[in-house]
Amino acid sequence: MFSRGLAVCVLTLITTGLAVFLLLYIFDFNIVVQIYLIYSALAWRDLKDETEIIFSCLIKNEIENARKFLSYVVGRDTENLNKTEIIRAAIETISENSIDGIISVIFYAGLGYFFAGNSGMCLSVWIFKAASTLDSMIGYESFGNFGKPSAKLDDILNFIPARIGGLIIIFAGFLLTGKNLKRSLKIFLLDRKNHKSPNSAHGESAFAGVLNIKLGGESFYNGVLKVRPFINAEALEPQIYDIVRAWKLLDVSCSLFTGLIILILWKI
Repeated sequence: MFSRGLAVCVLTLITTGLAVFLLLYIFDFNIVVQIYLIYSALAWRDLKDETEIIFSCLIKNEIENARKFLSYVVGRDTENLNKTEIIRAAIETISENSIDGIISVIFYAGLGYFFAGNSGMCLSVWIFKAASTLDSMIGYESFGNFGKPSAKLDDILNFIPARIGGLIIIFAGFLLTGKNLKRSLKIFLLDRKNHKSPNSAHGESAFAGVLNIKLGGESFYNGVLKVRPFINAEALEPQIYDIVRAWKLLDVSCSLFTGLIILILWKI
């Protein structure tokens, strides 16, 4: 099963790369098409839109609707979550996906540009997106050894962006508030490994430290209880307007990282 999973992984990446290259070739490597392809790969707007619906339902105290819309963006069971658990899940979604949905994409766009210019950005970004999607669809959590190659590749590709991203989020939080840099860094260093994934808790711990809220804990997945350590365990439970604060932190973090990548490439 592992070898079959590896074959699917490799063929998907090759097919994705060829498809993107062919599309660029058809449009004569038009810069507008390249910008659109990179923009389409970013989860920035989608992440905010999806959690904004949940936020709106919570404001109206429409808990059933909030559970329903949350179920579209998280893997955990949502039918029995209370208001606080819904808020926590929404913020965890923002914080975790800030890395693999945005910061990693920007990272690989910069890496692709460094090695192959504009067209390299698109190829690099969409090969990464293919790997990330494979992990989401056939990761070993649900598909065992068949999904293991895809899951491991996703772990490897997000390894560096997760660690850089955590630090960027902390610095962005300092720019937003002008305080708590030391506390945020402490929480990040203490709790960034409190997840089964080697990368997922980096974004969560950075957000938890900056917002000074508690994340993590137990959740049900397909009826099975899974418990992981709390992140920033001594902090208070998140409140509804912490979702708004998480959006602001997301915007500043990703804008800051984009600016940093552009500056590095310009200086090089």
